[in-house]
Amino acid sequence: MLNVPSQAFPAPGSQQRVASQGRSKVPLKQGRSLMDWIRLTRSGKDLTGLKGRLIDVTEEELKTHNKKDDCWICIRGLVYNVSPYMEYHPGGEDELMRAAGADGTDLFNEVHRWVNYESMLKECLVGRMAMKPAVPKDCHEGKRVLNGMLPKSQVTDTLPKEGPSSPSYDWFQTESSVTIVIYTKQKNINLDSVVVDLQDDILRAEAVIKDHSYLIHIELSHEVQENISVRAIENVGKVDIVLQKRENIPWKCLGHPLGKHDSFIPKKDTGLYYRKCQLISKEDVTHDTRLFCLMLPPSTHLQVPVGQHVYLKLSVTGDFVSVSSPEGNFKVSKLQDVEDLFLLAAGTGFTPMVNVLNYALTSMSSLRKAKLMFFNKTEDDIIWRCQLEKLALKDKRFDVEFVLSAPSSEWNGKQGHVSPALLSEFLQRSSENSRVFLCICGPTPFTDEGIRLLHDLNFSTDEIHGFTA
Repeated sequence: MLNVPSQAFPAPGSQQRVASQGRSKVPLKQGRSLMDWIRLTRSGKDLTGLKGRLIDVTEEELKTHNKKDDCWICIRGLVYNVSPYMEYHPGGEDELMRAAGADGTDLFNEVHRWVNYESMLKECLVGRMAMKPAVPKDCHEGKRVLNGMLPKSQVTDTLPKEGPSSPSYDWFQTESSVTIVIYTKQKNINLDSVVVDLQDDILRAEAVIKDHSYLIHIELSHEVQENISVRAIENVGKVDIVLQKRENIPWKCLGHPLGKHDSFIPKKDTGLYYRKCQLISKEDVTHDTRLFCLMLPPSTHLQVPVGQHVYLKLSVTGDFVSVSSPEGNFKVSKLQDVEDLFLLAAGTGFTPMVNVLNYALTSMSSLRKAKLMFFNKTEDDIIWRCQLEKLALKDKRFDVEFVLSAPSSEWNGKQGHVSPALLSEFLQRSSENSRVFLCICGPTPFTDEGIRLLHDLNFSTDEIHGFTA
């Protein structure tokens, strides 16, 4: 367990503060100030020597990095390459070398425990210590303290034979809060990859990493407040979950494990988890389509990733709707460097296209053209027709075409069902060799037929994603 001090630490007049005030500093060379160090960390230079990779560091490996130009130090389970920081350290190089190739946690706590070293050295992070599992101590009779580690035999049982490295977690506390840290061992983790639920002091946190799911499932040892805070530090692949204590007392342990705690399994093998959300409002979109606004519980963090969906369960007469965690295998990375994005939707199959289209027009710098072909029976069935037409006028990169299968006599647009003739005319690239991607969603027969026709038109499987309606 990591017991991190509060912001008031060290207290005035404490031995720690007296010691820190009396600590001698060395004169730094010109161009080696704190601001110079911050500029260096923001320059994009590889300060670890690992080209952005995070690794597990054994004790034996750590010991070999004990020289001034190759100096690794472990602080609270994280390993940093501090060689680039040597000339910027106010305490001098000799002080850093005292912990070269070793665990410097005690030395750090003795000298300046209150310093935000994670922010200062985040670009120097090498990885996490591959610590040997210790025999856990009991929190209560027959139940073990949770410290983010499992005995080796248990770890082996829960890890996939192939796939990303298994995440781990740890926790620390201040007088008023508890922070649980998930080390995903993957860079570019973001908040829509994490779902957190807190109910009756039972914490359930799921991090989706590639095609796998890492779960923390704990009955907390003490009561906490409803509000939670979740943040992701993308460049180091770390997720912080901050809980506020109801009583400002020290916790001896985090809590007790529940089903599938500390497991890391393929996402397809995880079941759906639902939480109750309050229905706030509903409004008509078309004659048979309504828009429902739901409010998540204050103790839930959930963001639906682009191209994914949720399932709903409800009692017909109830004001609450049970909402599942996000599902789907669409990855935003599929849109990287895409120049032409084609969207084919039928009826409510337009739903996933909303987020995909919004992401494309706001976040894809390579995008030249985004085109939507929207199939419906009648004009009255077209969802958000006015908004789509306004968007096409506002953003010249976007075009929309409506196709009706049962139009009125006044309809002057395209009509029919998905066909080679309609698709051949619609799928015109912005340039001969532009990179393309196609998304399709609607009733199963529509999607299956559309994908078959796209293959006939020589689009590859890697260029097509079919959503489940």
